Amino acid sequence: MSKIIPHLWFDTQAIEATRFYVTLFEDSRIDEMTVIKNTPSGDCDFVNFTLAGHAFSAISAGPHFTLNPSISLTAVFDDPQKLHDVFEKLSEKGKELMPLQAYPFCPLYGWIEDRYGLSWQLMLLNKGDITQKIIYSFLFSKDHNGLSEKAARYYMEVFENGKMNMIEYYQPNEAKAPHAKVKYLNFELAGHQFSAMDNAFDADYDFNEGFSFMVMCNDQAEIDYYWEKLSHVEEAEQCGWCKDRFGVSWQIVPSNWDDVLFNGSEEERARVTEAFLQMKKFDIAELMRAHKGV
Repeated sequence: MSKIIPHLWFDTQAIEATRFYVTLFEDSRIDEMTVIKNTPSGDCDFVNFTLAGHAFSAISAGPHFTLNPSISLTAVFDDPQKLHDVFEKLSEKGKELMPLQAYPFCPLYGWIEDRYGLSWQLMLLNKGDITQKIIYSFLFSKDHNGLSEKAARYYMEVFENGKMNMIEYYQPNEAKAPHAKVKYLNFELAGHQFSAMDNAFDADYDFNEGFSFMVMCNDQAEIDYYWEKLSHVEEAEQCGWCKDRFGVSWQIVPSNWDDVLFNGSEEERARVTEAFLQMKKFDIAELMRAHKGV
């Protein structure tokens, strides 16, 4: 099981969006769909899906949070025609952020915000240089601009197998935003590849709960550890969600979360839902008691 799973928040389109995404890449599929009933947002569609071999989850939980370019998915290709085809599909009813063309840093690159608000960066690499087909990419903007290196190094301390692969800084006067420092960095956490950069331009968007990362924990000790390391904003703590010092949202959940929440009878699922809605940090023992009706 993946240690870190990207989680996408939609208003009502989680099923529609994920059905579209799995048509874009090989080794992609819908793994599970269910409904979480009687939440503060009403009945919510929840989807587990796979994109290019990477685990994802998504939820339809109302218009409270909106996806934006602060976190995007960077999809890498060794076939320019396949890249063109995916970019064209993502462009339908979407918004082009950078046109698909050659750039000094890449022979073929484009940045698009799709019809559902999810931001994608598509780039062409040599086949031998591709180590992960989808990279999770941070763009530090607004109040967090200038913090990308500090954040990456902190995350590498928190998660096992943290490693900095490369870092490049802006040259003098290259970035218009006054606090921007890092032009690009690539790092690894728990076997997952991430990238990050400080926004070269002033932007009015920042990290929010629209794009979060689930941390799958084997036991209560792991939940306690990651919660202590990643929860920095008390008012953002709810239902296993927390927000770190850099504004990024995380969900600290049991690794058997799907079994606890989705399997069993409707009454068992309802009891678990009622229990976790009362929690900030998850209590595995209490969730299991709720599942069993104890």
